[in-house]
Amino acid sequence: MSFARHRDCARALALAGRLADAARGIALGYFRQPLAVEQKSDHSPVTIADRAIETEMRRLIRAEFPQHGIQGEEFAAEAGEEFTWVLDPIDGTKSFISGMPLFGALIALTRGGRALLGVIEAPAQRERWIGVEGAPSECNGVAVRTSDCRDIGAARVYSTTTDAFSLGRMRRYDALSRRAALRRFGGDCYLYGMLASGYCDLVIEAAMKPHDFQALVPVVEGAGGRISDWNGRPLTADSGDAVLAAATPELWQQAVAALAGD
Repeated sequence: MSFARHRDCARALALAGRLADAARGIALGYFRQPLAVEQKSDHSPVTIADRAIETEMRRLIRAEFPQHGIQGEEFAAEAGEEFTWVLDPIDGTKSFISGMPLFGALIALTRGGRALLGVIEAPAQRERWIGVEGAPSECNGVAVRTSDCRDIGAARVYSTTTDAFSLGRMRRYDALSRRAALRRFGGDCYLYGMLASGYCDLVIEAAMKPHDFQALVPVVEGAGGRISDWNGRPLTADSGDAVLAAATPELWQQAVAALAGD
């Protein structure tokens, strides 16, 4: 049975909407305002906005589903039964702190490491993509669909940055992307919303963690796309750091053939 038919789906969707509303309100309150920026142990930046959003998300989850687990980017994981919420309060903190509006919040509900519900919330753009296993994905309440692009030569390819690619990955990425119709950079989670809505055809990333990609899976798949690691394996809580999303199965197969490797 798909999650769209699960008895708790409506409640989970309603809660996901409240989580996204909270993320939007808090993020916009801090966006393009003076902020102290700290460096975490992995040298990634974090601000009071990241922590305030995740704190409020956790409070809302505990109130509605106290039996669920929570895994977030900023605080320790909380164990739960069957379902776990996976949160990235600000995906694209580097964009956020530099005034770039293409940051977002990511919200996923998972079971057994597999995402069943995903939200891409883009506060500054006031856009919100929602995907649920077994149902069409939507943006702001309207169904979306990926493009019909089936060939790399016609594809619009996006990546947030290639700085995180190893030398071997960079060689494979460069060879693929130079065959494409165009390649562009920057965008963080917003890129996957664009892919779900048909505005780009391939998104290729590395240095991703589960909180960076689990919410993307239901959105991309519910819009007709394919999403996996670079070797074509499904994305789960135990996946590696490389992510590939494509508009069609045919385009995905070509990209996996070009990118597969260590």
